[in-house]
Amino acid sequence: MIPSDHFVRFYNEVFKFLDERGGLKDYYEEISRHQEFHCLDLFRRKGLKGVVEYYEKIRKEENCILDLELRDDCLISRMACCPSLTKVLDNDAEPFLKYCDHCAGWSIPLYTKCGIYYVQDMIDRRKPACRSVRTESREVAERVRREFLEGGSPPELVNSNLDDWQEVEKNKSERMKP
Repeated sequence: MIPSDHFVRFYNEVFKFLDERGGLKDYYEEISRHQEFHCLDLFRRKGLKGVVEYYEKIRKEENCILDLELRDDCLISRMACCPSLTKVLDNDAEPFLKYCDHCAGWSIPLYTKCGIYYVQDMIDRRKPACRSVRTESREVAERVRREFLEGGSPPELVNSNLDDWQEVEKNKSERMKP
């Protein structure tokens, strides 16, 4: 098994390599397809409660400082210290500036397939912290995105699947069928 210190260094260099060749988006989509084995069924069956269940495991496995707050209409997550970016920044190689894009890169396609809206604010590409909201309500997702932007977050640091709202809604209605 590869230690996580080495793994994130490898990821950092792979992201740089693929970005230079225009293949990063395809790579994220492939990672997303692989993640389906771990969480697609869980998210479809349990919705936001399934997302919480998944991230409770991730919080323990990756030893991250992550706050999860499940409300009636959304799941709010605040990553106070991402161990992955922390290791990349504590590295002898130059950190890939778009390293944190991989989270939205793999998760947006997955959430779209599950009928869940996802809005993420990376806050600062050089700080291991971010915040995100997952919800089944387009209105809530639009409000959260607007609040992130009005709060001063640069548009290039705010990711969402709101552009694919019709696909999200279609998949949500499929998931909600008895």
